[in-house]
Amino acid sequence: MARKTDIPPSYYGEPRNFDPSFRGPIHNRACTDVLCCVIFVIVILGYIALGTVAWIHGDPRKVVYPTDSHGQFCGQQGTPNANKAILFYFNILGPSLRDRFATYLDMQYNYRYNNSYWEYYRQFCKPGFDNPRKDLTSLNLYCLTSSSSLDCPSMIVPSRPFLQRCFPDFITRNGTLTVANKTDFKDGLGKTRSVIDLRDAANGITSLLDAKEVGMKIFEDYASSWYWILIGLVITMVVSLAFILLLRFTAGVLLWLIIFGVIAVVGYGIWHCYWEFSTLRGKPHSDGDVTISDIGFQTDFRVYLQLSQTWLILMISLSVIEAVIIVILIFLRRRVRIAIALLEEGSRAIGYIMSTLFYPIITFVLLAICIAYWAVIAVFLASSGDAVYKVMSTQDKCMYANLTCDPETFSLTNVTTVCPGSQCTFAFYGGESLYHHYIFVLQLCNLLVFLWLVNFTIALGQCTLAGAFASYYWALKKPQDIPSCPLFSSFSRAVRYHTGSLAFGSLILALVQMFRIVLEYLDHKLKGAHNAFARFLICCLKCCFWCLEHFIKFMNRNAYIMMAIYGKSFCTSAKDAFFLLMRNVVRVAVLDKVTDFLLFLGKVLISGSVGVLAFFFFTRKIPVIQEEVPSLNYYWVPLLTVILGSYLIAHGFFNVYAMCVDTLFLCFCEDLERNDGSPLKPFYMSPQLHRILRREQGAKLYASS
Repeated sequence: MARKTDIPPSYYGEPRNFDPSFRGPIHNRACTDVLCCVIFVIVILGYIALGTVAWIHGDPRKVVYPTDSHGQFCGQQGTPNANKAILFYFNILGPSLRDRFATYLDMQYNYRYNNSYWEYYRQFCKPGFDNPRKDLTSLNLYCLTSSSSLDCPSMIVPSRPFLQRCFPDFITRNGTLTVANKTDFKDGLGKTRSVIDLRDAANGITSLLDAKEVGMKIFEDYASSWYWILIGLVITMVVSLAFILLLRFTAGVLLWLIIFGVIAVVGYGIWHCYWEFSTLRGKPHSDGDVTISDIGFQTDFRVYLQLSQTWLILMISLSVIEAVIIVILIFLRRRVRIAIALLEEGSRAIGYIMSTLFYPIITFVLLAICIAYWAVIAVFLASSGDAVYKVMSTQDKCMYANLTCDPETFSLTNVTTVCPGSQCTFAFYGGESLYHHYIFVLQLCNLLVFLWLVNFTIALGQCTLAGAFASYYWALKKPQDIPSCPLFSSFSRAVRYHTGSLAFGSLILALVQMFRIVLEYLDHKLKGAHNAFARFLICCLKCCFWCLEHFIKFMNRNAYIMMAIYGKSFCTSAKDAFFLLMRNVVRVAVLDKVTDFLLFLGKVLISGSVGVLAFFFFTRKIPVIQEEVPSLNYYWVPLLTVILGSYLIAHGFFNVYAMCVDTLFLCFCEDLERNDGSPLKPFYMSPQLHRILRREQGAKLYASS
């Protein structure tokens, strides 16, 4: 007697029945989710309109170039600042681009004997000011509300340009922060100040200048090694393509070689880390006892390789990875055989439809267009607005202070009479129109539509590839029954009939991703807060939405496969895919993850092998071509670029392979439900896959008996 908790067989839908007319992807289909298609088209038109409005109101120069106190760009042709490319700060303790310390009082004292002091100092004063004898109290040097109220800076400090702005030239000598070899200076107001005051005033600038120096070295490394980086990426492309083609003939042997190859590579890494660790530990007076926290962050990564702790951490990490791989293989060795058979079948499918390997190029181009359009709109929206001018007064009780003004008519008003010394000064870029009030909302809309378009592009690629591979599987006689141009036919069906369904699934995923971005923003804002409950709640929500996003990605992927085969709407396809997967839940739980694991090992093996080759090359350990290695500041710059680029290239090729395997797996499950292998109901699966299936069924019968 069955228990009440048993799930009835029809709970997840009835299995597919035999249909003699079914021959794979249905050609007679209708448009699905038309309302979503209409909304999607309207949103795209609105997105174009948003880009046009942002283009009209925005000015990227506001983001790229600094502006002076009058809202004029520095160093731009056709402006009064055409010959002044670097922004001068009157008040940050007064940095400007110069090579010596000087104060206004020192200049006045030396001016009595030598006019050259004034000629040097006047270049840092406001244009038109030519009165070196003007006393300090009437020079407006004490106004801290606006740098435009100053005629001359009270002092100047040796500085250097960064991002077209002047910042103090900080140099650390023997652990002491200095400017022009000095640790203190006169501020021009009769006080002696410390260089620490300058550092605090220009908070964060020192790290930015260091980052700029590192960035320049990295740029030099790219300039001298780009040719070899490109060669490494081409090698990766050739190896990935050859690897997939070889799977068609030697999938079983090659995949077992991958498994044992990865185990061997990780094992070698463990041994090498142990050897380095023991060597550093055994050296007297070495840095073996120094920890990573002792030296902090270093731009030269070779410093970390001199620490025994670094190699210990790497050895432990690799040991854990090795143990996980071995345990998975021991407990899932039987399922690995079926996964290998599916990979062999996928290799045959790609061999017959070679054009699928190049479809990721189309996806890459579409994604590049989406990213570029989003970035341009974001910049133009951020730079939208007109120059807003405010009244800046030297008097604390001026009734016109901080009110909006017009610099062209300011001299005709009575503001300067009521508040002597007041000026109409540029404050910020903005506006009072409805458009300017909703800039932030428009940025959010820009981000949401961008996520929607990116997910739609990926969904279109998945549906297109699924239709092409389904055409292969449901061809009874391969390759004779495979239709001509299956990839183009599948792409045409996806665009013509299922744009609305793809947009529907993409919108759901985009909304979840938008929520995750908002949560990340809130988490960033709450990092300094002391509300533990709020931070805990945000952390839980982040975890839940992460799981939800990955579940939706999994369901969308399978829904697009069913949509490509049967031509139904998104919700119906998602329901059919979910029920089919639940009716084969054991196979899904094991085979899907095993194939993903094997493909991941393939990516790691290809990118790791190319990375090892690049490591030996850039560290001059290959004697044959040792002279060809360019001189580098950081050898890890081209090395990491090659490794990351190799992984992305391998990921692009193997993504096609993964989509092929997922499609064949769903078709395989449908084949088992529709057919029984008899002459009237023959299986569409390959004989190799059928043999492994019979072994699995025989093993189950043997175990049950």
